[in-house]
Amino acid sequence: MNIGILSRDAKLYSTRRLKEAGEQRGHKVEIIDHMKCVLLIEKKNPMVWYNGKRLDYFDAIIPRIGASVTFYGAAVVRQFEMMKVFTAVESQALIRSRDKLRSLQILSRAGLDLPKTMFMDYSKDTEGVIEAVGGAPVVIKLLEGTQGLGVVLAENKKAAQSVIEAFHGVKARIIVQEFIKEAKGADIRAFIVNGEVVGAMRRQARDGEFRSNLHRGGHATVVKLNLQEKYTAITAAKKMGLGVAGVDMLPSKRGPLIIEVNSSPGLEGIEGATKVDIGSKIIQYLEKNAGKKKIQKDKVNA
Repeated sequence: MNIGILSRDAKLYSTRRLKEAGEQRGHKVEIIDHMKCVLLIEKKNPMVWYNGKRLDYFDAIIPRIGASVTFYGAAVVRQFEMMKVFTAVESQALIRSRDKLRSLQILSRAGLDLPKTMFMDYSKDTEGVIEAVGGAPVVIKLLEGTQGLGVVLAENKKAAQSVIEAFHGVKARIIVQEFIKEAKGADIRAFIVNGEVVGAMRRQARDGEFRSNLHRGGHATVVKLNLQEKYTAITAAKKMGLGVAGVDMLPSKRGPLIIEVNSSPGLEGIEGATKVDIGSKIIQYLEKNAGKKKIQKDKVNA
């Protein structure tokens, strides 16, 4: 099978591991910088060009699209979909997952629990917004923030009002969320592949930090999910339309609360904590599904 990994940096751990896992299972794997792809759009003959050659030989692709280039990255994935190439992450699911507000609405409609969240259009009623999520402390997030950037913990009402007003002053759209004290700076990342939990870890923030992101100094340990956590993670990935996903949850008194569903979850932390070969799990997912796409493509070309 010919597999393309859409990644801007071949040296990244996740990119390297996926390439190694694919090659170990006997596949030809190529890393493609999606920002250098050129899309040919014409009737019945969509094509992706890369460094002067046609990319018409892939059976499957694995998108590793950064948040800052979601628009063009999703367009490249969509083009491969038009060419009947199986993708580990579909273009619409990728776009959906990058829209924090839309994601929360989808998950809420599915009956999954979340921290209380407020979104407003530069409302001046900052006091009412803060009280609606349970009062200070509150977590304030930029809608476009990733990897813990643009996330602020406001310890009291005055600080929260100041942060909200500052974000509004620069026309930055934000959400204000309930602070889950009992989580004690920890969250759970469940890694989902093809509707199954293939690994889970507990991420603990370093002292003095409430964000548990590993690259911000947090540390990870393997964890076994209970039935409610497993159901929540699997359902979240399914409702978002993601075959591969990292579902982040906060432990709380009322059960797991989803804070994010990531469409390009990193492999380094989860593999290090669980000792599970997540890369091979993703390749096996491609093996099960790319064959179906190939049969469909052959019928079209017959």
